[in-house]
Amino acid sequence: MIAQAALAYVDTLREELIALRRDFHKHPEVLFEVDRTAEKVADYLSEWGLQVQRHVGKHFGKGVVGILTSDKPGQTIVLRADMDALAITEENTFAYRSKSEGAMHACGHDAHMTMLLGAAKALSRHRDIWSGTIKFVFQAAEESALPSPIDGRMISGGRDMIEAGVLDGVDLCFALHVWPELPAGVVGIHRKEAMAASSHFHIAFQGLNGHHSTPHLAVDALSMAVQFVSDVKFALAVETDPWETKVFAFGTLHAGTAINAIAGESKLSGTYRVFHPDLTAQIHQLLEKRADAVASTYGGTYTSQYRLGTPLLNDAEAVQLTVRAGRIALGDDKVVILDKPSLAGEDFALYVQEVPGAFAFIGIANPLSEKVHPLHHPLFDIDEEVLTEGAKLFVQWVQQAGEEYVRQ
Repeated sequence: MIAQAALAYVDTLREELIALRRDFHKHPEVLFEVDRTAEKVADYLSEWGLQVQRHVGKHFGKGVVGILTSDKPGQTIVLRADMDALAITEENTFAYRSKSEGAMHACGHDAHMTMLLGAAKALSRHRDIWSGTIKFVFQAAEESALPSPIDGRMISGGRDMIEAGVLDGVDLCFALHVWPELPAGVVGIHRKEAMAASSHFHIAFQGLNGHHSTPHLAVDALSMAVQFVSDVKFALAVETDPWETKVFAFGTLHAGTAINAIAGESKLSGTYRVFHPDLTAQIHQLLEKRADAVASTYGGTYTSQYRLGTPLLNDAEAVQLTVRAGRIALGDDKVVILDKPSLAGEDFALYVQEVPGAFAFIGIANPLSEKVHPLHHPLFDIDEEVLTEGAKLFVQWVQQAGEEYVRQ
């Protein structure tokens, strides 16, 4: 009954959580530029009596961690949410649409923060339902990575937090993601493979600028980029196992500054997504080999930068704990096992690589709504009734882990 009181308390937060989510939605911040968002999160956690660590992160220092410690011994659990938005111009017209031109919460991170804040408030108020320590981790830059100002490596928000020690002494970790492919309020979870290893690459070719009338005196970097695209597509078709699941796409290509000048530099970027580390490494080597061959053939050079992805693999026991927690918090008919993993990437994969944990999806598709837009769409929105449902799952994850720790 004590646990039920905490879940019932979450229901009383409905209007507060909707207001929180709409404020985050109006003020999106991308990658590591999350100063306003992080300050808001830290202030809420501090107001509710949590020990708050600000500016967390070895490389960029934009994360927030709120800590609650019980008088009763138990496990240390990480509950994680992401704070960053996307560089997308919002096309919604409602009052809480983005006020930042060219930025939008099109992946639901505003909802993830809100759900975790709701759980933090409930668990800080109902300290008698759990034991051990809870770390509420709010990270920047889940969507992508930037070169570290320390060592130049491509660093995402999860990597930044982990290298700062947020997983030290942690026994379990959990996170969730809103999902337009599930009915609102339904929790889905994969038995093992949940999301792919999403690897990012940036390739730049250096040639020599010249006039169109004297191509023999120049090295055409634009042509190098075009050749590279063609070569890579062919190599992927004939050099990798066709039975291995993979998707590969170039996302950007920039070259040239004038209509009548040969480009001296070109830049490409893109991603590829797979489930097996060996294939991640194979495609990385393929990109390097083809870039080197193209640069040598044309008489130019190239530079490259990568963030190699990690597949998100759920822990079997954490999955079963999630199923039990979801059924208690939301109802027996509100939890489903998902058989088909997503080829999208998530840097929560870095957390479960280090610590047993599970990543769940919570549906946001309202059957009464005329349109349900996919993630990263300029008209993306959520059914806000799921905010309390997600907060309840976070609360019950903690409660369930505490009960099972005691039984052991």
